[in-house]
This record gives sequence, C-alpha cells and structure tokens, in this order.
Amino acid sequence: MRHSDHSWSKLLLVTILFPVLIFGQGVTTSSMRGYVTGADGSGLEGANVIATHLPSGTVYGAAAAEGGIYTILNMRVGGPYTVQVSFIGYQMVEQQDIFLSLGTPERLDFTLATAAVEGEAVEVVSERHKVLSSERTGAATTVDPEQVATMPTIRRSTRDLTRMDPRSDGNYSFGGRNWLYNNISLDGSYFNNPFGLDDPSPGGQANAEPVPFEAIEQVQVSVAPFDVRQGGFTGAGINTVTKSGTNEFKASLYSYNRNQAMLGNEVAGVKVFEDPDLSFMQSGFTLSGPIIPDKLFFFVNA
Repeated sequence: MRHSDHSWSKLLLVTILFPVLIFGQGVTTSSMRGYVTGADGSGLEGANVIATHLPSGTVYGAAAAEGGIYTILNMRVGGPYTVQVSFIGYQMVEQQDIFLSLGTPERLDFTLATAAVEGEAVEVVSERHKVLSSERTGAATTVDPEQVATMPTIRRSTRDLTRMDPRSDGNYSFGGRNWLYNNISLDGSYFNNPFGLDDPSPGGQANAEPVPFEAIEQVQVSVAPFDVRQGGFTGAGINTVTKSGTNEFKASLYSYNRNQAMLGNEVAGVKVFEDPDLSFMQSGFTLSGPIIPDKLFFFVNA
C-alpha cells in the first residue's frame, strides 16, 4: 500500500510539472522558407536546400516538397548564412550574407537554370520585405545584433532596446497596458517578476540588470502574435535571446562611466538641487569560442 501511494505521488508531481514546462517555452530561433522553381516557373520537388551558419559551422537542410516549397525550422538567429540550392539536371545556385531575425521567417525564393544550357543566367530572387510581408504573423519589432551593438543606452538595459517599438511609452508599457501585464522571456523561459512588485523584471527594484547588456543577441517585442508558442500576456511579449560562441575565439573588455557632470541641474539659471554624487561605473569582459568545433560553444560575460 505504501509503495502504491509513493507511485501515485510521483505521478501527481509529474502531472503538475508537465504543464509548467510547456508554458515556459518561448521562441528562441528563426526559420527560412520559400520556393525552388525551374526557368519555366514549375516547382522542383526534391531540390536540396542547404543553409550554413558561417560563424559556428552549423548546417541546416531541407528538401523541397510538392510545388517546390521548402521550410527550414529551428535555425540560429543572426548570421551570416550561406544558402546553396541544387537539383539533378540544374545548375547549383548560392546566396550569401543572409541574416535571420528572432521569430521572423526569412523568405528566400530560388530559380534554377538547366545545366544543359551554357551561359544562361541564374536568377536568384530574395524577398526580404519583413514588415510588409504575408509571412508576418502579428505585430512585432525585432532588434537585431547590429542595432544592439550600435544603439545608445543610458541604463545599459533591454528597456533601451524595447523603446524602438512604436507602441512603447518609452518604458515597459505597450499599447497603453500596464507593464505588469507583459510577459518577459529569456532564451525561451519565463523571466517575469514572480512577486508582482512594481517592476516587470527581476532586479528592477534594486536598479540591477540580471542579464548583461553585452550578452544579448536579439530582442523581439510582440503585441498580438499568432504564434501559439507565445501567449500569457495582454501587454507585450518581450523575448530575449542571449549570445552563443562560434568557431572563433573572441574576447572583449569594456568600461562605462557616468557621473553628475553629465546631468542637467539648472532651469532658467536656477539650480534644481544640490550637486549629489551620481558616479556610476560598469566594467567587465566577454569571452567566447568553441568547445567542440561545429558542435558545442561557450560564451561568458562577467
């Protein structure tokens, strides 16, 4: 009898935890899709599409289905990627410098010329209008790695990145909704404030940032996504993905300093308050590289 009760206890624990694991998932990858056709416009079923993430050597592949349509899922965000398309009896085509955005499918169409015709041009058509595109599944703003690296920031916080969304009030409120109704995810897991305090992210009341700014790869803000993996909010879904290493060892040092001399303290020649000590300095380093080339990588920020 005791053994039976113990077994039921285990089953009950698994039953409770299982939905938690499901709802903790989020979007951490991107995808690629499009059509592979011949010069006459007919779909090339069975054509091979190979995408290689050059910094890490990761290779993704798919075969075109009926009508020449192909889809590659669960790809690393960023790039650059090199995409090669081949099919028996046709010339292979290649497209380089492809960058993928978090949670947004990249549309790439390819037209292959027959190998029997010499000198015939191979036309590669790439539709990269991500804003006005049928591939868009809900209103979303994606901040890519280049913008993360070049955008000015005062607090060195993801809030300086989410302000790029036109529905933001400049802080963490979107579409006029209270910021406590947002859903914040980090690498696919919930990252909300579990205590319901007056800050939506952990560490906010201590004026701390639990995720270093240098460790952020991409940020996506979704207000009304169609993706079933995103939900549980009425304000906005703020999805953050951290960096990963590549096949190349990289390191960096950084130091940021700010004090009261950089703040205004007078209005019409009258001091608003006495000069306080507002010195702030943040220093650190990053280190990344391969553990097993093309398979396992590391990224450290301290």
